[in-house]
Amino acid sequence: MNKTDALHNAGIASLIALIFLCLTWELWLAPLRPGGSALVFKVLPLLLPLPGILRGRRYTFQWSSMLILLYLTEGVVRFMSENGLSAILAGAEIALAAGFFFSAVFYARLSASAKRA
Repeated sequence: MNKTDALHNAGIASLIALIFLCLTWELWLAPLRPGGSALVFKVLPLLLPLPGILRGRRYTFQWSSMLILLYLTEGVVRFMSENGLSAILAGAEIALAAGFFFSAVFYARLSASAKRA
């Protein structure tokens, strides 16, 4: 497995894990309101790049790296402002969003150089 494949797989894994984290967080683990909250709809933007990420499209990796910064920001804000399980989940959101960001940026960079070679 080369570096590009590893970054592609890391991007897929972190995006899918972030989708599941956001769903379980807002529906069952620590929703803002008992029984779930409308904040679960924050998952919908994450579904937009999923087909392109699964196919390894460089352009999708490029623009989704900017989208994921919103989730990184939300994780930082909630990590600093919440307590208990919500703070732990926010820390996981930070880790997954940062993991996706770095894998997306480096995948786009390496796939561009591989395309030129």
